[in-house]
Amino acid sequence: MQLGTEERLVRDARSTFTSAKSQPGEVSRTPEELANIVSLFAMSNGWMDRVRLRVEHRWYERLYQGPNHDIWVISWLPGQSTGFHDHGASSGAFVVATGALEEHRHGERTLAIHPGKPRAFGPNYAHDVRNASFAPAISIHAYSPPLSEMNEYELDGSRLVSRERASERAETLAQEWNAQRRKPANQAGILSIEQMLSAARARLHRLSPDETYDAVTKTGAILVDIRPEGQRAIEGCIPDALIVERNVLEWRFDPTSSARLPVATDHDIQVIVFCSEGYTSSLAAVALQNLGLWRATDLIGGFHAWRAAGLPIVPPSKAS
Repeated sequence: MQLGTEERLVRDARSTFTSAKSQPGEVSRTPEELANIVSLFAMSNGWMDRVRLRVEHRWYERLYQGPNHDIWVISWLPGQSTGFHDHGASSGAFVVATGALEEHRHGERTLAIHPGKPRAFGPNYAHDVRNASFAPAISIHAYSPPLSEMNEYELDGSRLVSRERASERAETLAQEWNAQRRKPANQAGILSIEQMLSAARARLHRLSPDETYDAVTKTGAILVDIRPEGQRAIEGCIPDALIVERNVLEWRFDPTSSARLPVATDHDIQVIVFCSEGYTSSLAAVALQNLGLWRATDLIGGFHAWRAAGLPIVPPSKAS
């Protein structure tokens, strides 16, 4: 009699667990052992039919939990990312099963992760993993001790700053985690502006001023100033930024709109939106993602952060 999917998952996980030099009790796995675990599990049978794809956010599910490690599978559509985070006291490892991912670490060069090449790390390791390709990706992850905490960070100029929303339990880390971030403020289903902003930023890989400058000058990203005319006159402008005020943004960038701009050629263009301080721009960038512009994002800290970083500006007296 053929084993069911759930039974095969347990069997494969136990086999992997044994092959990684299983020890009694709750001895934590080393990063090297975890790398072996994810590699073997990725080659096993029975987990692929569990995978789902989600447009609104990454899909993930824990497939196995033992006394000293657990195993997760994650699917990634183009443009989806984790944002900067760590895994608390857990060591970890992951391997790409299909597709390709990128790992970003503050102050280090971007690392391309291809199938069959596991990445392993110790506790409190902060990184941002994303799918920057044009195809879906699937990855296998393992953590020891089993994942019970994640700490999120935002890039603030030259440093990572904690978002102070740590300690989400691993038991609810899958779909419940994203649902909790979008939890209504009351029974009528009303969201506060802070909840809306948090939900929006969870979907974005936001860029620092330096990253924005590189994207515009090296890869042809489109920098869009959504501030009203009054703010531009007071604060100044960024040279060559495209001025599209917030109230017409969607009509100007929807490739199917009769009012679209000439640069709105397709849904693959990279649009980086900015406002004065980086709040309205996050909501605007998600609005563009909802139109299918999956690479849309915003500038952390807005025009003020760009100016503070010493990047080129047009002073207020010369700004039109």
